[in-house]
Amino acid sequence: MVTCHCSVSVDGYSAGPNQSPDNPLGERGEELHTWFHGEGPPSEADAKVAERILAGYGAYVMGRKMFGGGPGDWDLSWRGWWGDTPPYRNPVFVLTHNERPPLEMAGGTTFHFVTGGVEDALSQARAAAGEKNVSVAGGASTVQQFIAAGLLDELHLHIAPVVLGSGERLLENLGNPAFEQIEVIESPKATHVFYRVGR
Repeated sequence: MVTCHCSVSVDGYSAGPNQSPDNPLGERGEELHTWFHGEGPPSEADAKVAERILAGYGAYVMGRKMFGGGPGDWDLSWRGWWGDTPPYRNPVFVLTHNERPPLEMAGGTTFHFVTGGVEDALSQARAAAGEKNVSVAGGASTVQQFIAAGLLDELHLHIAPVVLGSGERLLENLGNPAFEQIEVIESPKATHVFYRVGR
């Protein structure tokens, strides 16, 4: 199965305005994720959803903006936002137009840089994942490409009680997919809505 977990504002933005290499989520974008890593202990509902996000995946796909490092030719000193031990602990396939050798990190994460598009990245991720699921980690453009191509099985939206007003919308340029709501989990910090994505 290919799934995506994504936090969004109530007005549909997955990142705030004025994104930059130093501020990848844009202004106030971090507020979308307080349910996941805010101050204080998470609610029981949020903790269960977070556990689901971090378990059961054998590989990940993400866009270059999510991996970071800026556009154009790679600065090989850039090793992602997560320090020496990224949280993925599995192969991660990064969509890019610029070739780069695989980057092996501590804890079991290796970043592979794919120039052949979403279908190529998904094929490699499925091979690496074996019988486990593949997660589309983001950002918005990558999620949009997967939905538009009919490659995403489930979309899990974590809707934060935040209005950003502008930024990067998640659900644009999708074609005409069908969404079937299959589960809703509520907490004070987010409403977690799980959809099956039709073709």
